[in-house]
Amino acid sequence: MEKYHKVGEVIKRLADHFGAFLLGSMFLVFILQIIFRYFLDLPVGWTVEWVTIAWLWVILFTFAFVIPTGDMIRLDIVYSAVPRSVRRIFDVFAGLACAAIFIWTLPNAWEYVSFMQIERTAYMRIPFSWVFAIYIPFHVAVIFRMLLMAWGGISGTRKPGDLGLHPETHDYD
Repeated sequence: MEKYHKVGEVIKRLADHFGAFLLGSMFLVFILQIIFRYFLDLPVGWTVEWVTIAWLWVILFTFAFVIPTGDMIRLDIVYSAVPRSVRRIFDVFAGLACAAIFIWTLPNAWEYVSFMQIERTAYMRIPFSWVFAIYIPFHVAVIFRMLLMAWGGISGTRKPGDLGLHPETHDYD
C-alpha cells in the first residue's frame, strides 16, 4: 500500500509541475508578445493563441488533477452553518446531481471534441480537437469526484480536510 501512496505522490507532483509549466509558459509568451509588438514593431498572433489555449488547459487540467476537493467552489456560508447531517445530505444531492448531468452529457462532449478535428487554430494550425481534448479528462474527473463526494455523504466517510472548513475559506477583508 505504501508503494501506491508514493506513486500517487509522484503523479500529483507531476500534475502540479505541468500546471506550473503552463502558467510559466503563458507568462513568457506574454512577455514575448510585448517585446515583439512594442519594441520590435512585429505583432505576432500565435502568442495570443498560445495564452488562450494554455489558460483553457491550466483551468481544466488543474481542476481535474490538482485541486483538492476542499478547495472546490461551494456556497460555503450555508454549508458551514448547517449541522453535519445536513452537510451529508447536501453532499449526496449535489454529488449525484452533478455526476448525473456530466454522465448524461459525456457522449455529446466526446462527439464535439471529435468533431472539432476538422478545424485548426488560426496561427499555430493545431487541430481544435487537440485544444479541447483536455475537456474529456476534466469531464470524467468531475464525474468521479462528484460520485466520491456523494459516497462520502452516504457513508459518512468524508474527512474534515475534504470539507475545507477553516478560517481561510472566508474572505473577511
